[in-house]
Amino acid sequence: MNSEGKEKLIEVVKRARGEMSQRAFGKLLGVSATAVQLWEKGQTIPDTENLAQIAVRAGFTMEELLCYLEGKRLPEPVDLNDMLKKIQCMPIGDVAVLGRAILERLAAAAKSSNEQAKAS
Repeated sequence: MNSEGKEKLIEVVKRARGEMSQRAFGKLLGVSATAVQLWEKGQTIPDTENLAQIAVRAGFTMEELLCYLEGKRLPEPVDLNDMLKKIQCMPIGDVAVLGRAILERLAAAAKSSNEQAKAS
């Protein structure tokens, strides 16, 4: 990763951590406070699993985060109204798959919020 990407990653890690201490954030992710400190200094890079959790907490998908760090154009946002119209026309099996994906995403967000509250 180039120096610009490292600076962006430092910013993203800090944004994901928010007001939490490095220790609490590390506990939430299952790493040490030292690991978080090294990420925020740009001395090490989080592994893929931690990067994925950081992405979600900072408001990115993993794809969006990688594009951002590499200086590539971010994917175009999906228009919600267009998406809702497409869902109305989808086969019910596809809607079920989409519903499961949405439930998994909501469960992950709820778990992250609960873990953040416990770590604080």
